[in-house]
Amino acid sequence: DGVLGVVYLIFNEGYAATAGESLIRHELCAEAIRLARLVVRLMPDEPEALGLLALLLLHDARGTTRVDEDGALVLMADQDRTRWDHAQIAEGVALVEQALRRSRQGRGPGAYQVQAAIAAVHCESATADDTDWQQIVGLYELLMRIDPTPIVALNHAVAVAMMCGPAAGLDLIDSLDSLHPHALDNVHVYHATRGDLLRRLEQWTPSAAAYERAIALVTNDAERDYLARRLREVRGS
Repeated sequence: DGVLGVVYLIFNEGYAATAGESLIRHELCAEAIRLARLVVRLMPDEPEALGLLALLLLHDARGTTRVDEDGALVLMADQDRTRWDHAQIAEGVALVEQALRRSRQGRGPGAYQVQAAIAAVHCESATADDTDWQQIVGLYELLMRIDPTPIVALNHAVAVAMMCGPAAGLDLIDSLDSLHPHALDNVHVYHATRGDLLRRLEQWTPSAAAYERAIALVTNDAERDYLARRLREVRGS
């Protein structure tokens, strides 16, 4: 578990760099995938190792479309899906299915397998509108039972917002403080998510305040620039 956790952290730092001008550090993503493949070779019957490798491959398959030619952040809904690495997606999906088959024979799926299954649903959707949000919500509910962290709950709320509308997602997000007091106070993604849902509800003043808080906390330049654009849009509404 410790080894898989370290490999996951290496990939995350490459996928969304904590600080600096670039959002992505491709060399870290590649190294994490190399290490995950090594673990799978050493432990071919461990479903969570398969799940982690699948998760990294599926996320990395979208890497080149996550920023534009100027280095600006591009959200998944706006990415050119024809440029995703579909061979890598096919490999990742096959690994998810293999891991879940093995888990059914044992103790059940682990967190990496469920996250990989969520990533597979996204990657297999031909367009953003085709995304099966009901399935994603169900997978996040399973993930919350396995790994009941504030970030997982936040991602579940986002999925609910996509399925049921921004008001439903905002209600869940605003209930997080009672479940996890102050756990997300200094997490910029939490405030950015609130800002986005409030923007979609045309609540411009609280949306701007949430974006301002997110900008004060974010340490990556590409993410900061994206949030600043959103803040300007909200202030101009």
